[in-house]
Amino acid sequence: MTARTYTVAFEGIEARMVEVQCAVAPGLPAFTVVGLPDKAVSESRERVRAALTALAIALPSKRITVNLSPADLPKEGSHFDLPIALALLAAIDILPKDEVEQAVAMGELSLDGTLVPVIGALPAAMAAAGEGRMLVCPQACGAEAAWVGAAKVIAPGTLSETIRHFTGKGLLSPAEPGEVRRDVGVRDLADVKGQERAKRALEIAAAGRHHLFMVGTPGSGKSMLAARLPGLLPPLEPAEALETSMVHSLAGLLDEGGISRTRPFREPHHTASMPSIVGGGRGAKPGEVSLAHNGVLFMDEFPEFPRAVLETLRQPIETGEIMVSRANAHVRYPCRFLLVAAANPCKCGYLSDPARACARVPACGEDYLGRISGPLMDRFDLRVEVPPVAFADLDLPQSGESSASVAARVATARATQAARFAGVEGVRVNADAEGALLEEVATPDAEGRALLTRVAERFGLSARGYHRILRVARTIADLEGAAGVALPHVAEAVGYRLTLSKEV
Repeated sequence: MTARTYTVAFEGIEARMVEVQCAVAPGLPAFTVVGLPDKAVSESRERVRAALTALAIALPSKRITVNLSPADLPKEGSHFDLPIALALLAAIDILPKDEVEQAVAMGELSLDGTLVPVIGALPAAMAAAGEGRMLVCPQACGAEAAWVGAAKVIAPGTLSETIRHFTGKGLLSPAEPGEVRRDVGVRDLADVKGQERAKRALEIAAAGRHHLFMVGTPGSGKSMLAARLPGLLPPLEPAEALETSMVHSLAGLLDEGGISRTRPFREPHHTASMPSIVGGGRGAKPGEVSLAHNGVLFMDEFPEFPRAVLETLRQPIETGEIMVSRANAHVRYPCRFLLVAAANPCKCGYLSDPARACARVPACGEDYLGRISGPLMDRFDLRVEVPPVAFADLDLPQSGESSASVAARVATARATQAARFAGVEGVRVNADAEGALLEEVATPDAEGRALLTRVAERFGLSARGYHRILRVARTIADLEGAAGVALPHVAEAVGYRLTLSKEV
C-alpha cells in the first residue's frame, strides 16, 4: 500500500516542492523516515504516532517507510509532521489517496493532534499556487497563506478536523487573508529642534533611497532623526509588501497573518554577530539586511561594529541581494534597503569641543572614523554633520515641517521616478539607475557639468562617487519638480558628498 502528498523545503525565500511518499508493506513493525531528514524531521514519526493514538487510530503491525523526495535535498523543520501523517493515513486507506495527492501540507503536530503554527506559510502558498495545488496548514497560519489568492488554503486547527475535511464529513471553508496593517507612526519630524540640514538630507534619502551617514556629538539627535525616516517613506506597493512579507514569514515575524504596508525599520546593536546581520546560523536564516528589505537599516555607533561585519555590507549595498554560503547551505535573500549609519566624531565623542575633548585630538577622530574603510564610505551618497543643539533652542516651540508634509513631497518624487523607470527591470528609484540609463536621466546642464568636472578633478572622485552625485542631483531635481538637472541641484549634491572629505 502506497500513497503520496506534497510539502516544501525552504532555500532562502524559495520554497522547493517535496514529494512525501509513504509505503506500508509486510515485515517487522517499524516506522522509518528517509530522504536526508534533520533531527526535527526524524522525530516526526514519534509525534505522528502519538497524535494518531490520541485519535484512536492504530498503526498496522507492518513496516512503514516514508521517503522525502528528492532524497538529496536537506529537509529541516517540524512542518513535515502534517504531510507525513496525511500520506500515512492515505496509505492505510483512511483518507482518499487522490484528494491527499492534490494537496501541499505543512504543520507541526502536538501529541494530542493539535496543529501547531510553523514559519514559511506565505512562500509555501506561493509554491502551491505555482503547482496548481491547495495548501493545508495550521489554523494560525491560514490568514498569512491566504494572501496568495491563486492558491486555495485550508487551515484546520487539529488533525481530526483535517481528516473530517478530506473524508467529506466536515468540509472547511477556505481561509481568509489577514488585515492590511498601516502602522501609525507617532514620531514626527517636527519634534526635532533645529538640524535643518540633516532633515533635508533625510528627505533626499527617502525620495531616492540614498544611503545616509551622520556624524555628531552624543545627544545631538542622530538616532532621533533616523527613527523618523520611516514616516517619510511611502507605503509599500502590493508587490513589495508581498516580497518583504515572504522574508518576514521565514523569520516568523508576521503577526496573526497580517501584512504591513509600512516599510520595515531595523536597528541592530553594534555587538550583533555577522550571521545576525547578513544571515546564517542554523538553516541559513535571513539576517537584518534581508529583514530590512524595501525598508531602512539603521546602524548606530557604526564604527563600533566589527570590521568584518561592516565589510560584508559592501556587496549587498550594490547588488540588492545577499548570498549566504555555509558548508551545508547556499541560499540567496533579497536585501534592497536604505542604509542609515550614525557615528560619533571620535571615541570620546567631543572632537569639536575643546573643553571636553580628550588629549589625543585630532588623532582620535581619524583613528575612530578610520575603522570605516574607504570603499564602504564611498557607498554613502549623503554625508552630514549633526551639530549639538543649543540649550536655549530646546525651549522654543516647534517650527519645522511635519513628517506628513515632507512625506507628501517624497511621495510625489517617488511617483515621478516610478513613471520614469516604468518598464525597466530592477530599477525603481534613482539609486538603482546606472550606466546609459543614468546618463540619460541625470545628465546636468552645461554649468552643472562644468562644476561636477571641477569637483571630480579637484577631489579625485571615484567613478562610483561621480555617478552617486548624479543620482542625488536627479533626486533633488525631482523634489523640486524640475524636468532636468541644473547647477543648483549638482551643487547641493556635491555639498553632501564632500561634507566629511579630508580634503575640505
